[in-house]
Amino acid sequence: MVPRRAQLAKLMMVLWVVMGACSGKPASITQQSHGSHSKPELTEFDGQRAWEHVRRLVEMGPRPVGSEAHRRSRDYIIEQLKKLKIQVEKDEFVGQTPRGPWAMTNIIGKLPGRTEDVIVMAGHYDTKVFSDFQFVGANDGGSSTGAVLEMARVLAGQSEKARPQVWFVFFDGEEAAIDWTATDSKYGSRHLAQKWQKEGVLNRIRALILLDMIGDKNLDIKRDAYSTRSLSDALWQAAAQLGYSDYFLSGTTFIDDDHVPFLQAGVPAVDIIDFNYGMLNHYWHSEADTLDKLSPASLKIVGDVVLHALPSIEMAAARVR
Repeated sequence: MVPRRAQLAKLMMVLWVVMGACSGKPASITQQSHGSHSKPELTEFDGQRAWEHVRRLVEMGPRPVGSEAHRRSRDYIIEQLKKLKIQVEKDEFVGQTPRGPWAMTNIIGKLPGRTEDVIVMAGHYDTKVFSDFQFVGANDGGSSTGAVLEMARVLAGQSEKARPQVWFVFFDGEEAAIDWTATDSKYGSRHLAQKWQKEGVLNRIRALILLDMIGDKNLDIKRDAYSTRSLSDALWQAAAQLGYSDYFLSGTTFIDDDHVPFLQAGVPAVDIIDFNYGMLNHYWHSEADTLDKLSPASLKIVGDVVLHALPSIEMAAARVR
């Protein structure tokens, strides 16, 4: 993912740091930070389980497309979905990158529900390739994968009549092979949006909820200005109801991410991303993006908000379509 209007974004980062220092907000989120919010009841999302998935992925090392660790991470995701008895499909394709053709695989886990229409929960599982340092992508690639797997566990444990039909999508090739451009990025989401459009599948997609970089101990998520407004509203209202407004903030950013190809195809979509990772975002795409920067409590906050907002998202997306 990459922010648009880079100069403005850099200026805003400075302002956010200053404002955050003056706000009195805790320096990091602890496991207890969500325990005092008793109404409404929190969801069954287990931040520690999600964090454990991230730990397993990080232990594999850097996971750029085509690497052995990338293959192992793909196998791990598929194994976890199959343990939940979720139908798994592999969407294999070749991405034409500036470094040549790369074989890529989107992973799709299909969980039936009471509706024919589908809610997609998504994240990317690849990490960006760097030759000069080890980039393990704990937050960028790891956190969203762990959170989506945990949401799959929670929803798979519910009655089919109690949940919407949900597809869990793990995009490949989100990261640029060299530098982020319209054609060197988002390979998996661009491919899948085009494929589903040709197959008529997009007509069934009621909404796409994208997670990216949501594990930071110092969680502060702003609205993405490209996202469908009604979906953002549903999520931010859920955050307020759960007592999480300190982490779902009122500011906006402009993020080019895996939700954009679906927005362009007419699918309501929302990106939940904390693009303020370290001071001036300096942990992003650096060797500092490691497991110690993440918190199970942050993963829990995001998981709770998404699951609590699902009924409202269904209704909001129906109005948009």
